[in-house]
Amino acid sequence: MLRILLIILILKGTLMAIEEPKYTVIEKNETFELRRYTPYVIAQTKVSGSFDDRDGEAFKILFKYISGENEKHSKIKMTAPVIEEMNSKNLENGFFSFVMPQEFSLSNLPIPLDKAIVLKTVSAKTIAVRRYSGGWGEEKYKKNEAILLDALKEAKFKIISNPIFARYNSPFSLWFMRRNEIMVEVRR
Repeated sequence: MLRILLIILILKGTLMAIEEPKYTVIEKNETFELRRYTPYVIAQTKVSGSFDDRDGEAFKILFKYISGENEKHSKIKMTAPVIEEMNSKNLENGFFSFVMPQEFSLSNLPIPLDKAIVLKTVSAKTIAVRRYSGGWGEEKYKKNEAILLDALKEAKFKIISNPIFARYNSPFSLWFMRRNEIMVEVRR
């Protein structure tokens, strides 16, 4: 019985329905999916440090904000994905973001108490996405990023943004059940 309860607790973060930004699939092949996203709002903070270490501090900053460290002292529901936008020239720097629930706009979102957090609207855009499962390490990320960028080049897409690392599951999810995505804004 204890074993079943433990499995349920581990899988809870993996199986729960969590709100995501809305998109429409335009095209799909074995390497990537082309999506058209509608606008959404994010809470964002700048991160620096090694690829595998910097997300912990950024996550704490943003989690405090949605847990009530804001002018209204209100809690904001966790959504997916947690986004890390990479600096293509320097993987030591980037931006870490939480997507806000769709009920929020910049006008009704509580103002963060931490000045390291910026609230902004992400405009509608076309995104190429490579999905993979497993761990969040740099080696696996770079391998999948290279596969995506090579496929886009071969398909004659113009890449117009830095790569984005999107994580959809809690760190307590079993590694092989994690949904990870690498995203880049593109146009033909």
